[in-house]
Amino acid sequence: MHILVTNDDGPPSAQSSPYILSFVKTLESAGHTVSVIVPDSQRSWIGKAHIVGQDVQASSYWPPESTPEVHSDTVSARNDAKQPWILVNSTPATCAQLGISYFFNDRGPIDLVVSGPNYGRNTTAVFALSSGTLGAALEASVCGYRAIALSFAFFDRKNDPEIVAETSKQAVRVCEWLATNANFENSRLYTVNVPVKKGVSQSKVVWTKVLQNQWKKGACFQELPQTATVDDPATEEAKIRRRESDAEGSGTQTPSADRWSHRHFKWAPRFTDVYDSVEQAGPGSDGWTVKGGETSVTAIRANFMHIEGMEGEVKL
Repeated sequence: MHILVTNDDGPPSAQSSPYILSFVKTLESAGHTVSVIVPDSQRSWIGKAHIVGQDVQASSYWPPESTPEVHSDTVSARNDAKQPWILVNSTPATCAQLGISYFFNDRGPIDLVVSGPNYGRNTTAVFALSSGTLGAALEASVCGYRAIALSFAFFDRKNDPEIVAETSKQAVRVCEWLATNANFENSRLYTVNVPVKKGVSQSKVVWTKVLQNQWKKGACFQELPQTATVDDPATEEAKIRRRESDAEGSGTQTPSADRWSHRHFKWAPRFTDVYDSVEQAGPGSDGWTVKGGETSVTAIRANFMHIEGMEGEVKL
């Protein structure tokens, strides 16, 4: 197949995007033609957004042979013998749009769009609704393309190369099966979560439903003192990953003495809200399946679907 790959974590880096290089190489080893277009920096938690009023710039990028600690434009030199990736200064959904419409036309029709692998799980509603990984797959689906949102659920931050390689092989196997056997009609797409665990290729692959859960009050932001400084985005992202693998989070409030003064917040999701909701709901959900080390596959539609039975005049 000709597979278009995008993501929301950006180009390869151990800090922010440790899985895409392994996944692309595994796809290529399986005989697929792979075209890659990704954001030029971390764009997680952005959903299916496009940025209005911003011109979009795209540049060629030749990825390194192995994943660097951090992304750098000078990591690898130009190599005209190889197909470059495309880096875009915009969102995952924009990458999907551009990849479908403006790039790679000389490589033949695109058979499948895979968004991912995301650095972390996209199980349960509160993760899925904010996910840039799902956003790019949704964008591809509403453009009429078969699409899969792929996420790698890590349980620690070691990312052992052998385990990542096994996870990539499992992901390719699932994507190939879906492309051959699944129904993609009427804007149907699939969200796949693969545990980054030794032996995952021997574990079950399970059809699941997205767990409907909620954030609790104050779960997503931490209020800081007015004079506080915040690290650069890459460092802040690394801190969030640490909290995710440790099932921690922050909702600490630092109230201001003056209710009308300037206030300062940072994004600091409390992941325990999500993990607690999975435990309380019990078996059957995407979150529970991944927690048990099995691969979760969920069929969804690219649609904020209406609720049946709400018809006729609204009498106020």
